[in-house]
Amino acid sequence: MLDRLKSTVPLALVIGVLAVAWTDVALNFTFHWVTDGDLGNGLALPSNFHLVVPAAFVAWGFFFAAGADMAAFVKVAIASVVGGLAALGAMAASSATADLPDFWAIALFVGVFAVVLVLMSALGDWHYVPAAFGAFASVFFWWTATGLDYWAPDGGGIGNSLTSLADPTTAGAGAFGGVISTPYGFVWLNITVSLLCGCVLGLLSVKLTALVTPSSGETQPEPATTTTHVTAA
Repeated sequence: MLDRLKSTVPLALVIGVLAVAWTDVALNFTFHWVTDGDLGNGLALPSNFHLVVPAAFVAWGFFFAAGADMAAFVKVAIASVVGGLAALGAMAASSATADLPDFWAIALFVGVFAVVLVLMSALGDWHYVPAAFGAFASVFFWWTATGLDYWAPDGGGIGNSLTSLADPTTAGAGAFGGVISTPYGFVWLNITVSLLCGCVLGLLSVKLTALVTPSSGETQPEPATTTTHVTAA
């Protein structure tokens, strides 16, 4: 057990450092660097395009589940795009069919696109269903957290501006009182980009671990060549 723990330490430390870096960059990007105005509390209003911290961890985990190599990177990246597009289709179709307060259309199209994602496994091993489901769920999670735009009128925020947020009659319906209320198209884009960042983090964690891990084997010296001299009688 101790040997196994020792072999895991380099990977754990690399992942820890990358997790710190990703979280810090993503949160600063969203609330300090690429924003739409000062909220007056030390934070700024995120723009419609922002990074979503937990989404990257979802893809990062699937990278290791898929084998933690270049093939896994490709499979999870494709699954992130495919699963995200399926969620985008489900958001658009369900909202166009029945909007607030009826949930049946959301449930229906979630089921329809879930069937499609599973059936796509027949296309080949490149379609990694678990990661596609993870991407699909991540988009839906962020859609719910940011106001269910399109299904809920003005769920993406009315103008998504400081002025609208200051007025209780026009504040967005999303999380934090509308601060990150997001149009559903940007919900899809933000999650997809964050998932792909997770794929990169997964690949980086393996490559960097290989660089900092000492070789387990030592180079053995070449055996000496013995020459037998035969003396002619």
